[in-house]
Amino acid sequence: MEEDRPMKKMAEAFKELCNRLNEFPEGEEARLELAAFANACSLVSPLIRCLGGAFLFADIDYVSKVKDLVEASKSVSVLPVMIDNDVRSDCVRTIRSNTRNLLRMKRTLDMMKILFEQIISSEGNSLKDPALEAYSVFTSYHGFGIRKDVTAGMFDAIPTKAEMLNKLNEDETSSRIQMQNFISSAAQVSEYIEQLLISRGLGSEW
Repeated sequence: MEEDRPMKKMAEAFKELCNRLNEFPEGEEARLELAAFANACSLVSPLIRCLGGAFLFADIDYVSKVKDLVEASKSVSVLPVMIDNDVRSDCVRTIRSNTRNLLRMKRTLDMMKILFEQIISSEGNSLKDPALEAYSVFTSYHGFGIRKDVTAGMFDAIPTKAEMLNKLNEDETSSRIQMQNFISSAAQVSEYIEQLLISRGLGSEW
């Protein structure tokens, strides 16, 4: 059943985000709806959980930030306004600020994008090397203890590719289509967020 294919649902949701971004004329800052963005991001969590305990840190942190943005969407309509509100309130870098949450969610999207790129380009059934490469998004922001635990977990508990696809109700052919769709869409959404931050002098390395 379609509702039992979380990878497909995620890929389609991010493709729809890109369709919305592409509706804005070139040179005009796109005003992506916060509610639509938060909903699409909520569909990433099942994929993270499929990676096993090694990525438990990512799922717990990610889910809490999605919930915060869902709550923020009740009073803020679009991403640029959300960021501008935090800038005016001088709370951009405050723990659990909406903009800080957005940046960290962007990194999770980047992680999943890299994971899928590595899975597509690699041979065999192991996800260890793709997962290690994907985790590199976070290594400069994590202390030694966290990096050690995550790396150990990848070798002890990460599923095989076949096991992951079975959990997601996908096969090799269908999963490749969904991963490629997500890669292109997530790249565009991530770049959009990056430009929102850069245009306000915030950058993305904090």
